[in-house]
Amino acid sequence: MKRFLLLLCLVAAVDTLPAQDLDPATAWATIASYQFRVFPNPELHPLESPGLVYYRAGNIDLKVGVITPGPETVVRPTVIYIHGGGWVHYTKDNMIFAVLPYLARGMDVVNVDYRQANQARAPAAVEDCRCALHWVFKHAKEYGFDTERLVVAGGSAGGHLALMTGMLDEKAGFDDACAFSVGEQPVKVAAIVNFFGISDVAEVLSPPNRQSWAVEWFAGVPDRMELARRLSPLTYVRPNLPPIITVHGTADKGVPYEQSVRLHQALDKAGVPNELVTIPNGGHGSYPDGEKLRAQARVFDFLEKHRVLKASH
Repeated sequence: MKRFLLLLCLVAAVDTLPAQDLDPATAWATIASYQFRVFPNPELHPLESPGLVYYRAGNIDLKVGVITPGPETVVRPTVIYIHGGGWVHYTKDNMIFAVLPYLARGMDVVNVDYRQANQARAPAAVEDCRCALHWVFKHAKEYGFDTERLVVAGGSAGGHLALMTGMLDEKAGFDDACAFSVGEQPVKVAAIVNFFGISDVAEVLSPPNRQSWAVEWFAGVPDRMELARRLSPLTYVRPNLPPIITVHGTADKGVPYEQSVRLHQALDKAGVPNELVTIPNGGHGSYPDGEKLRAQARVFDFLEKHRVLKASH
């Protein structure tokens, strides 16, 4: 089956239509406006809050937004995107533009919301994201998700949750909340994309790298340092993990760059395919445009290398 690439559609359109003045970005957006599909359809369900319920936690409906760059009858590589915000801020809709590069590469997108600190303390967010992963497997045929080419991605706290979602298995104990949807076959991802995520949670709970948002997520939690260990991706480094790519700036004041160095070294030692993309003098997601483009290009090169995506050239 030929890979669905919007860019190729754009090239074909440019070849067959009369001369036009649209720049490439606007031309791509125009084609996308006709082809992208959002579920549920906001035109058919105008009174519904955006998203599909993947799990009900107490009285909270947790939702995912599903976007496909064309009919859902086409099976495509899929990215589960998890927003950041220190486990205390933002929603999937705040970060909607972060999924555009993946849509441009013809991937389906599952944009995830999870409980934040004011709704539930740690480890709720990790449990929720694991439930979202199970939902993707359960509904793969319905929306055209290719579970053999499934990526989980995120930035900051979303990077941490992406790592945890992709590195954990059912034995870790964080899938129990949605045990009803846990099938006989284990869920797994093909790759993890981690933008400056926390890999050592205990370090951001204590000086000198203590962060208020981390403290809030653990407020009132007993044995918080033991739980922090269980919620740290570094704890789960072992052979046979999915390939992992990390992007991190050396001047990040929110999440120490050294955490990603330690994760990279631990993965190397365990024999896990991985890459660390360093942004010189980069802050907490604050990079020059050229570095943003370089980082995203490295991400797609990595996904091509590990056969999640086909080469675009």
